[in-house]
Amino acid sequence: MPLTRHIFTAVDLSPPSLQALDRALDLCAATGAHHTVMHALGLDALGPLRNLIGAQAEDVARKAVARQRSAIETALQAPGRQRTPAPTVRVEEGLATTVVPAHAAATDADLVVVGSRGESVLRRMVIGSTASRLLRKSRCPVLVVKNPCLTPYRRVLLPMDFSPGSALTIRLVRELAPRADLVLLHVFDVPFEGMLQYAGVSDDVIHQYRIEARERALQQMRELAAAQGLAVGDYTPLVEYGDAVALITGHQERLGCDLIAMGKHGTHVTEELLLGSVTKRVLSEGDADVLVVVDKRGPQNSA
Repeated sequence: MPLTRHIFTAVDLSPPSLQALDRALDLCAATGAHHTVMHALGLDALGPLRNLIGAQAEDVARKAVARQRSAIETALQAPGRQRTPAPTVRVEEGLATTVVPAHAAATDADLVVVGSRGESVLRRMVIGSTASRLLRKSRCPVLVVKNPCLTPYRRVLLPMDFSPGSALTIRLVRELAPRADLVLLHVFDVPFEGMLQYAGVSDDVIHQYRIEARERALQQMRELAAAQGLAVGDYTPLVEYGDAVALITGHQERLGCDLIAMGKHGTHVTEELLLGSVTKRVLSEGDADVLVVVDKRGPQNSA
């Protein structure tokens, strides 16, 4: 059964959100998924507006909804964006940080696509408030789009921690980017290395521990890849010792990966998605689009 049957895209008609829309349309074409495009007006329950202009507030809100719906439909008719069937368009009155996650959940989306804050010189350091909220709240994978959609994804970097989410990440990437080159990366450390150094264990012994840890991780990677139907030549394996964020962003840039796909930290799902520090920093510091994978079925059913 396909993992992606419904894609939900949040747009505010800014250039970064239209990049996200283009990417979502491309993914819908690849997967055959149904597509919902949503815009939030930012009118918070019309209360303050009613206090100012009384009964006219409803008419103002109705006209604003109609105007924004027309603008989105016009954007969808731009060259290269026409699709059959056309996406479902929803315009809501509330604040994007509240209504977008709520409606994504209510529509049972399989993938949420959102633009990163992309117009500031601080783009690499700041993720927009709507994207940040979606990453915390969403119970399904979230794709944060940072770049124009010029081609389907060509090379994907998949940082692996060998948790159940790693297998799901491989399956989802193969569905969303079936022709992309895959690079599987595991960054490891040596347990208690600091204690070993403090205890006076020689560098040669610690180096040998690193070699053994690397071989164990490489074997785990081969087993995980084989379990997901990947032959040895279907992916590039990388197992390295060092700083995870530096290695992830460094390999992404060096290898020209246009997508980084990684799970949230661990397997526990609370009311808000707990993103690990590595995921947060990759989102902020990396240049590529980032797919944050969480199993919408919950940890008890993760495969």
